[in-house]
Amino acid sequence: MADILILAALPEEADALFPGAGVRAGGPFAVRRLDAHGHALAIATCGLGKVNAALAAGLLGAEADRLLMTGTCGSLGAGPGAYWLAEALQHDYGANEPGLFRRYRAGDWPMGEAGEAHFAAMPDPGLGLPHARIASGDSFVACPDAAADLQSLGATLVDMEVGAVAQAAARLGKPWAAIKAVTDDANDASGGDFQANLIRAARTAGQEVERLVAML
Repeated sequence: MADILILAALPEEADALFPGAGVRAGGPFAVRRLDAHGHALAIATCGLGKVNAALAAGLLGAEADRLLMTGTCGSLGAGPGAYWLAEALQHDYGANEPGLFRRYRAGDWPMGEAGEAHFAAMPDPGLGLPHARIASGDSFVACPDAAADLQSLGATLVDMEVGAVAQAAARLGKPWAAIKAVTDDANDASGGDFQANLIRAARTAGQEVERLVAML
């Protein structure tokens, strides 16, 4: 049992957090358990995409006090480095209308007047990181036109999981937070840039999550 569940999509992202510490168990999410800064932690590799992220959050997060996420993301105009993800939305949830895709908050009825589509994270305890809104969806964004559409939502970062973790945390009534570091600029070079920068960015995010755990 852990009081903080920390999710990462990829093994490289999970292993970059408290590297080498803890005991890894079997199961579908390769959970590594350890004690740090007075907290019992479970670090789980959930896999790519919203379904994997929400499944891990639901199955493993029910008994945790908080849900956190670490890892990497693409930039929609944000500079390099790590970000506190103050808001998260799912950019592929909504309603297809003539000439328009209307976004709604994930889980809300996708009809009628659309309100705010994002989920808000728990208060920042004072890490000093820049704040950002991230847009999550089940596609790897490597296209400037798609990036521009997501920028219109007020997002400066993009990934495939945080919005789903935020929705799951809201459903469970748990506070959530996410810190991610940039690997690429969501353009036609994204595939290569992601691979080249994955390990460095994962560790950058991991170090900031370690600081966060120490402050909780």
